[in-house]
Amino acid sequence: MSQSKNIIITGTSRGIGFELVHLFANQGHNVLALSRNAQPVSNLHFDNITSFSFDLCEEEDYKKVEQFIQNEWKHVDVLINNAGLLLNKPFSETTFKDFTKVYETNVFGVSEMTRVVIPFMKNNSHVVTVSSMGGIQGSMKFPGLAAYSSSKGAVITLSELLAEEYKDTGPQFNVLALGAVQTEMLKEAFPDYQAPTTAKEMAEYIHEFSLKGNKYYNGKVLQVSNSTP
Repeated sequence: MSQSKNIIITGTSRGIGFELVHLFANQGHNVLALSRNAQPVSNLHFDNITSFSFDLCEEEDYKKVEQFIQNEWKHVDVLINNAGLLLNKPFSETTFKDFTKVYETNVFGVSEMTRVVIPFMKNNSHVVTVSSMGGIQGSMKFPGLAAYSSSKGAVITLSELLAEEYKDTGPQFNVLALGAVQTEMLKEAFPDYQAPTTAKEMAEYIHEFSLKGNKYYNGKVLQVSNSTP
């Protein structure tokens, strides 16, 4: 195996994030697994997985990440912004607080985490942000997802801007806009919907892409969906 890399993943307590942690750890990479609930990951005895409780909406928590990188790793090869908050609610019932909460996790959390980690990244490091097909202009839209899908559109534009701003020094920034994946988050929002892709299958794709995709892409959004539109 080539040299082991230092990888940070957010939203690791379940679903795609949980699967990603183990794909990387099994390959011998060092993983910092961040989620509000650190329990599920820390139960697994890998000495190359570090996990602590982390809330994207708490400014203090970012200092913990910064200190960890400084003390333990010195540099970061891959950041996967995977944490997401999905709200399914008719727009007329959506409050200012609802919108704020979704944007705090899905947009501000991505920008702040990225800003904190960039100083530790090398010119060929890779920031991968997990978005959604709902955030793609012209894609099929679903009622009830005004806050969620618009927030997922915001991080696509954000990543394009960062790729431009850091094009001379690195790292590279790319977005994966996922189609429906069978996760607990999806089930909570759409109990009757059966997605065509499992969390593990999607994690395998994201895992590969985050290690190699920045050789071929920068400032791009890839639509990872096996259905049209």
